[in-house]
Amino acid sequence: MDRQECLSYLYNSRMNRRQFLGTALVAGSAGPAAMFAANEPHIDFPTDPRARLGVASYPFRAFIDSPRSRERDKTKPGMTLVQFPSMVRERFNVRNIEPLDTHFVSLEPAYLHELREAVEKAGMHVIDIPCGVRASVYDPDAAKRKTAIDNAKKWVDAAVAIGSPSIRVHIQGARGVAPDVGRAAESLRVIADYGAEKNVVINLENDDLQTEDAFYLVKVLDAVHHPYLHGLPDFCNSMMKGDEKFNYDAVTAMFQRAYCIAHVKDSEVDEGKVFRVDVGKTFAIAKAAGYKGYFSMEWEGQGEPYAGTQQLLDASMKYLSV
Repeated sequence: MDRQECLSYLYNSRMNRRQFLGTALVAGSAGPAAMFAANEPHIDFPTDPRARLGVASYPFRAFIDSPRSRERDKTKPGMTLVQFPSMVRERFNVRNIEPLDTHFVSLEPAYLHELREAVEKAGMHVIDIPCGVRASVYDPDAAKRKTAIDNAKKWVDAAVAIGSPSIRVHIQGARGVAPDVGRAAESLRVIADYGAEKNVVINLENDDLQTEDAFYLVKVLDAVHHPYLHGLPDFCNSMMKGDEKFNYDAVTAMFQRAYCIAHVKDSEVDEGKVFRVDVGKTFAIAKAAGYKGYFSMEWEGQGEPYAGTQQLLDASMKYLSV
């Protein structure tokens, strides 16, 4: 049995430890990495409500200095991503952060070591890295799909370096091509296999309404059916269609496939129009799905991000404490 067959068989059969070891010995030619990949991910999620909360760097993009940050507002006081963990700890009294890819200065080992040291010194943890892969996982051009896969692998390696249990892979569009389930599944299976080797979960977020529609992602997730590939439910992104029922149906479907990370929002602003969601109702959806993972505050409403983030944290504490 080859590496992928071994992974699929072990995942779908739900065998016990003794059975797994026996099969792994038979499949030893697949190598240690493939044997490790056959295990489902395991994260010891905290149960204390505050310990489940984190703060994303994305809402603070106007403040964060980085060569790749196009939304830095020089009229506002700046900070680096290395300074972000201590700011979150002191300002919001939570222990988890979700740093955006464009806020990293580089992926060089020395920089990643510096960032990890800053996170640990502040008594913090990284819970996810949202990243783009600079190509489409469903592009008809195999070379471009390989670019997406290779770049995703680099972010998996970065996650290992800074101690993040997961990354979120953005599904970029391909010019003139509709989102394709088969090609996306093929690419993401390779990425998920690599994540399994490194014990890093790969997440897909209901974000872009064209390339990351929640129900398209559901088809992809179900087609891959991989223990290291999961959904990342965003509370409000699917509300951008202006259809409340669609949003809650989308969030429900995503939470049913989520494992370790979700984005908390109460609103989105698009071209001056404000889209709002019921945060309490969305937390109830998460609870009904049996979701045990982290909630990252990704405020995108009107006003400034410090007050907005605190508002989301307060609401999250309220609903998680019920």
